[in-house]
Amino acid sequence: MGVEVLGVEFDSVTMDEAVRRGMAMLDTEKPDYVVTPNPEVVMTCREDALALEAVKNASMVLPDGIGIIYGAKLLGRPLPERVPGADFALRLFDEMAKTGRSVFLLGAKPGVAELAAQKLSERFPGLVVAGTNDGYFTDDGPVLAKINEAAPDLLLVCLGVPKQEKWMYENRDKLRVRLMAGLGGSLDVYAGVVERAPESWQRLGLEWLYRLKKEPKRIGRMMKLPKFLFCVMGERLRGR
Repeated sequence: MGVEVLGVEFDSVTMDEAVRRGMAMLDTEKPDYVVTPNPEVVMTCREDALALEAVKNASMVLPDGIGIIYGAKLLGRPLPERVPGADFALRLFDEMAKTGRSVFLLGAKPGVAELAAQKLSERFPGLVVAGTNDGYFTDDGPVLAKINEAAPDLLLVCLGVPKQEKWMYENRDKLRVRLMAGLGGSLDVYAGVVERAPESWQRLGLEWLYRLKKEPKRIGRMMKLPKFLFCVMGERLRGR
């Protein structure tokens, strides 16, 4: 059953349930994809019809941001827990490594995906990194061909919002992959290029504040959070 927040319907799942569903998708032939919206993505979907269409067509929509959890609760339709996309993928890697499944890393600046591949291979022996490609491309053709040649079980698409959601939606029938996941800046984290918030900050739902502290230039993007909460309160007052 889904939980709708400002026009975006989230799957009401725990992390364990999401991982089980993700692993099940790896055993199907049809090209599934997972999106992990935070408040910024939800607000983008309210302004961008194609982004909303891409999110609506995803096989699973996970609540990545703590703002989504608060928003759903304010609307009287609580979600079980936050399911961060970066952690969801790490849990998938752990399960995939047990049976030698493969992943292709797409996105980030040149060199970052390769570094992430090295670190993930060390962390998850048995996980096969079938290939990498940076996110600085203008022609989809050669990238699609490269991915199809590798034929990975899982494709991580880390191109930023809403490009990655649209890219998965528009190319899902052109790719020889079983599952795709749009994960924003996760490759930077896996590569160690960007420091993730300490666990204490994560438990308090303040990972966004830690990133803002480290990267003040993100303030423009962060302004969508109060707009999101304002819209949620409006929905609540109207009884929707």
